[in-house]
Amino acid sequence: MDGIAASGPPSSSVEDYLKAIWELSGEGMASTKGVAERLSIRSASVTNMFARLREMGFVDYERYRGVSLTQRGSKEALRLVRRHRLMETFLLEHLGYSWDEVHEEAESLEHAVSDAFTERLARFLGHPDHDPHGDPIPASDGTFKPEDSFPLGEAAPGQRVRISRVGEEASMLDYLGERGLVPGRPLKVREVRALDGVVSVEDEEGRVHALGGPLAAAVFVRSTPREDGD
Repeated sequence: MDGIAASGPPSSSVEDYLKAIWELSGEGMASTKGVAERLSIRSASVTNMFARLREMGFVDYERYRGVSLTQRGSKEALRLVRRHRLMETFLLEHLGYSWDEVHEEAESLEHAVSDAFTERLARFLGHPDHDPHGDPIPASDGTFKPEDSFPLGEAAPGQRVRISRVGEEASMLDYLGERGLVPGRPLKVREVRALDGVVSVEDEEGRVHALGGPLAAAVFVRSTPREDGD
């Protein structure tokens, strides 16, 4: 790929790689295959880029194992994640986008604005700490508020929970949005089937929703405080 230099601001392609590695690995390692699938790029091209990112000081790369972000790489990735999630929030709250549209639009916009714009946007929005899908927005120093959510599939029958975040896959967002299963929605877990992972939940209007295993794994919840109970 062109546009990559050892100094100066990272190119958009480098930023895309760093964000993909962060999303796939967290504090661990991301595989060549995983990054290739995430970015829809051939594995051979990803391998070449990993070597170049290592030269630039953004990753530690072990051939046949994958990459992990260095401190410098993590800083750059979180800078882009912050910008992306603030963009999503702005698009939803002020430009009339639906929550299943904001991700792709933010992907296009995140490379086109400066850090100064990002911080002005954060002030305009009131420094939100979660985006429309419930994902935490890093602070300007790259830190997050403590996260205590867990996959819906790990909840217990009878437990009362509140949706905190969901996956960003378009078909998933369509399904959840049509049923009002969005961040902030309180639910009561009625059944968790170990055999196939299906989780049945009841919303505050008494409607029951059965979510398949993959969907239940992509919906994160928090236990509802006692005062929000029955």
